[in-house]
Amino acid sequence: MKTKPKHVLLPGSKRAKHPLAERVGPVDPKERIEVTINLGEMPPAPETPGRTLSLQELQAQYGAKKEDADKVAASLSRFGLKVEGVSLMTRSMRVSGTAEQIEAAFQPKMAMYRIPGQLDVRGREGGLMIPADLEGLVTGVFGIDERRMAKPKLRTPPKAPAAKKAKVMASKPLSPQGLAKLYNFPPGDGAGQRIAIAEFGGGYFGDDAALYAQSFGLPVPDVETIPVNAPVLTLDEILALPPMEQDDQLNTSAEVMLDVEVIAGLCPKAKISVYFSNFDQKGWVDLLDRVIPAQPVCLSISYGLAEEDSGWSHNAIQAISDRLNAARLVGITTCVSSGDDGSGDQLNDDAAHVDFPSSSPHVLSVGGTMLELGTRNEVVWFKAPGRRSGGGGATGGGVSNLFNRPVWQKVNVASINTSSIDGRVIPDISALAGAPLYAFAFLGKITKNGGTSASTPLLAALYTRINGLLPAAKQQRFLTPLLYQNDASGQPLGKGATRDITSGNNASSPSPGVGYKAKVGYDAATGWGVPDGVKLLAALRQV
Repeated sequence: MKTKPKHVLLPGSKRAKHPLAERVGPVDPKERIEVTINLGEMPPAPETPGRTLSLQELQAQYGAKKEDADKVAASLSRFGLKVEGVSLMTRSMRVSGTAEQIEAAFQPKMAMYRIPGQLDVRGREGGLMIPADLEGLVTGVFGIDERRMAKPKLRTPPKAPAAKKAKVMASKPLSPQGLAKLYNFPPGDGAGQRIAIAEFGGGYFGDDAALYAQSFGLPVPDVETIPVNAPVLTLDEILALPPMEQDDQLNTSAEVMLDVEVIAGLCPKAKISVYFSNFDQKGWVDLLDRVIPAQPVCLSISYGLAEEDSGWSHNAIQAISDRLNAARLVGITTCVSSGDDGSGDQLNDDAAHVDFPSSSPHVLSVGGTMLELGTRNEVVWFKAPGRRSGGGGATGGGVSNLFNRPVWQKVNVASINTSSIDGRVIPDISALAGAPLYAFAFLGKITKNGGTSASTPLLAALYTRINGLLPAAKQQRFLTPLLYQNDASGQPLGKGATRDITSGNNASSPSPGVGYKAKVGYDAATGWGVPDGVKLLAALRQV
């Protein structure tokens, strides 16, 4: 008679070796490690818009069972692991132990790796094993591998742009008042509304936020910083770091301040909650676990990686998407940048790719535009060669290779790849990402920046402002499916509440060398186009 195995393979846990990583030694067996356990699979939820659930309803209908969590805790305690926290609502359990105990429980074969441009990180390759009695109860273990799984979609312009050759406006960057005018924001200041921002590292510089507000005649924003599993660094703390780490943290802090300032400029009276997490897979899961119970109107995320990036494990993508699903069920519109590297999305395999989590059907995917030279005419954001690594940039957009097209997204867009599923199409909507860029306060001076890192918080700010102007019964709704729903005139709401963008494309070179073109109506370069805030408010009052 065969005995039951003590450990079984955890499906979907395989992680490929980082292509540039060099194994440099073992992990200290006494190092303390915290991991986040995913407790089973989230049951299927209706794709079409419905009534927003309360947190209690979310837990009752989609959360984990206490008896299952207790069984997981008891099993892992045999290895000496300690439960640090449980969220039945989001199906999470955080446990900690020494590297030796983690190795015994999950058999990851950990090692230290050196990755160019990063500090040495703990990592693993291949799949994980779990105790056999937890098969089906545990569907993910995150935090063993610390490799970076979040890149900001921030565009730092060259110091001397060739304006005439690029055919883009060389004027000064837009102020918050200029942005509000460009997109016809309805009156309001976001008072009484809460908006969240996801950040993966960096610090918050209150002096820069105050400088930005003062420069444009705005009140100092009401910002709270929330450390999830990363500290909120001060400028002095960052400047005390070794040079490579200092540069990395300053670059990430620029992302933080751009996100905060765009939102503060357009929703100056809103409560802004900035969540700081690690940039690994566990960081994504833990941050969403913290945001969901707070139920902000919007969560703005200016980070992501290509769906097919070798660092993602299948069950990490599933765990993150499940939490985004939970967020939309309780009425959170998660706005995610579609990327700054055009149709190739930083991969070089001659195929088109889209960014995750922007490709999730549970988010509002935000693309980018730019203004043509000397005009207010917007076109697809593209600066040769269409990717940041070549000194340019372009809006992300295309057809997902992972997520099927949701039933509410009835659009006629085919993938430019030779073989593809009938996938989710992104972006849903766009806003300025390129020239003339956004005014931005950083390190004590007003400068400029952009990218879909800027267009994303702009859309989050617009919908947050609109939410406060809607009747109570129509507030706190997941926006994305509503853009594809017919309005009172019988046309898609997204068509009537936007300005169509019909010129440009997002091809990145040299790979794949082709992209998606803007056209009349919905397209995979800018979605429905750019918002008209007054029209969007009026349409949402009717649906």
